[in-house]
Amino acid sequence: MAQPRGQWSGKLGFILAAAGSAVGLGNLWKFPYITYDNQGGAFVLVYIGAVALVGLPIMIAEITIGRRTQRSPVGAFRILMAGRSGGWFWSGLGFLGVSAGFVILSYYTVVAGWTLRYTWMALSGQLRELAAQSGALDAYFGSYVANGGAQVLGTGIFMTLTIGAVYFGVRSGIERVAKVLMPVLLLILFSLAIYASTTAGFGEAMTFLFRPNFSELTSQSVLEALGHAFFTLSLGMGAIITYGSYMNKKCSVPVAALQIAALDTVIAILACVVMFSIIFSFDMEVSKSAGILFTTLPAVFFQLDGGGIIAAAFFILVAFAALTSTISLLEVVSSYAIDELAWSRRQAAMTMGAAIFVFGVLNALSLGANDWLTDLNLLGASHAGLFNSLDYLASNWMLPVGGLFIALFAGWMMSSKDTWAEVSQGHDGSAAWYPAWRFLIRFVAPVAVGAIIFSIIFLGMEYQ
Repeated sequence: MAQPRGQWSGKLGFILAAAGSAVGLGNLWKFPYITYDNQGGAFVLVYIGAVALVGLPIMIAEITIGRRTQRSPVGAFRILMAGRSGGWFWSGLGFLGVSAGFVILSYYTVVAGWTLRYTWMALSGQLRELAAQSGALDAYFGSYVANGGAQVLGTGIFMTLTIGAVYFGVRSGIERVAKVLMPVLLLILFSLAIYASTTAGFGEAMTFLFRPNFSELTSQSVLEALGHAFFTLSLGMGAIITYGSYMNKKCSVPVAALQIAALDTVIAILACVVMFSIIFSFDMEVSKSAGILFTTLPAVFFQLDGGGIIAAAFFILVAFAALTSTISLLEVVSSYAIDELAWSRRQAAMTMGAAIFVFGVLNALSLGANDWLTDLNLLGASHAGLFNSLDYLASNWMLPVGGLFIALFAGWMMSSKDTWAEVSQGHDGSAAWYPAWRFLIRFVAPVAVGAIIFSIIFLGMEYQ
């Protein structure tokens, strides 16, 4: 017998939890990096357009599927396909989402563990001491990630925090944590943005970010904006379907989705303001690798007034963003066990969390601690190591394929009568926007996500 399902206490709880799922390292570093790499303003406009035309329609579709069925991805597709041919395929799509959540969480907690270590170092003064020595931050980071014991410890602590939130349920665990972490995250980010306005590079940062130069925009820039607009909203892996299944019927699906997408975008742009102000103030070298957050960036922080406080605030910010994301990933996996295997929530959270932690240990050891795992070549030399292989597999295949078929399912397998019956609830009843969404989810979103997959296969682009 399936366990009774939890439910958000209201609209605010759902929006904060879903926005927390979407907000992560991609907002705080990847988006600033790719915006910098693609010359700023024009790229930002294309990105916002892609969020509106591709990301938002798919998010509405995922919430609709979840709330319509009150089930996690596997059960949701099974229920909607009941009595129709091809149900096995769509249930398999749901399982792909659950698998993606499992895989991503197994390596995401490794990076998340770094934020705890560096928060402590910032608060204790160790980070300041390293920043004062030339090359010391790079040397420390290299030795730290290759230290198997330290990596397993950080991964274990972060997974324990994640399990704790999921263990106590939707309202008492996930929502309660989101209602604390998300406001604090926003407060820290706004405070850092205000501080950034006092730096020498702030004016140049604002010009770079908000004055578009379309002559610098390339077709690859458009594809990168499109890809990030899809990935940033936590789509394609069932997290939003799962969170949507806990949403009550009084809330408007399209309004909630719009608010989540807007909050995610505001956070990404605020992160750009902070990062670009620092970059232009100190002519900072920029790298695609998130490792720069733990090497170059701390050295720059301590050149600012109050550098210790800024460094600590920044790493707390990243840790909070990571935790809200890891909670949603574990909830996807746990909800499958609760809905499909009839496990209790506590059993699901602890068992699935423990299983993911085992894989997390393997990822933690594949960054230099264990030679075999570090050199493991599953997907080619450029993705050597278990950590890099799983990151590439999930980001470039599992999520885009999942997103493509979710768009196709909502647009072509669900009737307009069924989707309207769901999305019109909690709304003012106006159908003026509905044909536009129906067109976007049937034609624009599948073509756009298909273009992402095409760029991976034929153009060699990577979305990591």
